[in-house]
Amino acid sequence: MPSPRRVVRRTFLARPSRAERVYLTQLLRQETVGGALLLVATIAALAWANSPWQDGYASLRDHEIGPAALRLHLPMSDWGGDGLLALFFFVAGLELKRELTVGSLRRPAEALLPIGAALLGMAVPALIYLLFTRGDPVAARGWAIPTATDIAFCLAVLAVVGRALPSALRAFLLTLAVVDDLVAIMIIGLFYASDVDPWLFAGALLPLLAYAGLQRAGIDNWLLLLPLALLAWGLTHAAGVHPTVAAVAVGLLTRVTPRHGQTRGPVERFEHWWRPLSAAVAVPLFALLSVGISVSGDALSAAMDDPAAKGVFVGRLVGKTVGIFGGAYVLTRLTAARLNPDLDWADVFGVAVLAGIGFAVPLLVSDVTFGAGTPRDDRVTVGILATALVAAAAGGLWLRLRHHHYERLYLDENREDGNDEIPADSQRSIGQTDPHSDR
Repeated sequence: MPSPRRVVRRTFLARPSRAERVYLTQLLRQETVGGALLLVATIAALAWANSPWQDGYASLRDHEIGPAALRLHLPMSDWGGDGLLALFFFVAGLELKRELTVGSLRRPAEALLPIGAALLGMAVPALIYLLFTRGDPVAARGWAIPTATDIAFCLAVLAVVGRALPSALRAFLLTLAVVDDLVAIMIIGLFYASDVDPWLFAGALLPLLAYAGLQRAGIDNWLLLLPLALLAWGLTHAAGVHPTVAAVAVGLLTRVTPRHGQTRGPVERFEHWWRPLSAAVAVPLFALLSVGISVSGDALSAAMDDPAAKGVFVGRLVGKTVGIFGGAYVLTRLTAARLNPDLDWADVFGVAVLAGIGFAVPLLVSDVTFGAGTPRDDRVTVGILATALVAAAAGGLWLRLRHHHYERLYLDENREDGNDEIPADSQRSIGQTDPHSDR
């Protein structure tokens, strides 16, 4: 008789490979620094906009620069969303290309669960937002605002309360943010474009095709690639489509595999060059130009009465948690997968709550929908900031409850990797001796 067929169950949130853990550690360290700078820029913008020099802030945000002949004579606030965030989305495109090719999303069967959870984590907040804004068609146009997760702020919170968070949970959080960013930019391109010029948009495809051809030929010279990327960005903007769409496309067209004796492919090298600039300069400057709103009692009261602001707050805080946690749980059951035995569903819930933190992309969608600096945009910004604060506190405290368990897993991972860089506080809490305690 033939032997019974063995059924191999997939593991949800399995520990990543050693190479993937090293990559995650380096990437998340940069994003953590970027999150700290983003927080500083946010506080600076709020302080400036509510100081005696608030007119100077308004003048800076509304000041127009750029060549009018190229349709690029824009306010500084628009340059923040159209220009600075283009670099952010280019890096997101590189990151997604790597994940789809050699990372955690390369196997469709394994990618199904995190991608499904991410998509449901976008759909549920959007539905909740639409419930709050029903009867107000203008407000309802902002349905995409509560969908995306901000990885920089999430990692800044983890740096404070969860340094020992297992690599599987960090990878899951990163996957959520990467998928969110890609889908969000597709939504912006499809649903928020207006008066699109089809000829200019078709023209934008030509430099993208040239970029892809150079990549396929193994040519990585930035003297050739950068002008093509900028031309695609400019033509996309002139066509009436948000130019960050072109930035993502350039990232996705970049080659992953090295050629002709290269030790690293273009995706890894470009990401190494541009991620620090995106995290430490582009996104903080965007925040400085975007979140300078009044925090007076009247402004907060107006936000509490605005259906769009309320939809963002409840959609992000409740919708993200329900969508991600519920999606992960249901899909795991439907696919007969098993949760990593080192983890618990409480860990997934904590990450889902933390994913309610949204910043750069929600602010961008609000700007595109309602207009930067308009009264409704300011009220929605209050909702975005309030949700980020509550989600950071709730998610951080929840994950902190499992801190001792995470430390044990962290030590196991470091022993497996041969890494001696174990935090002293982790050593003491597990009963080990701090080698510097007697010095």
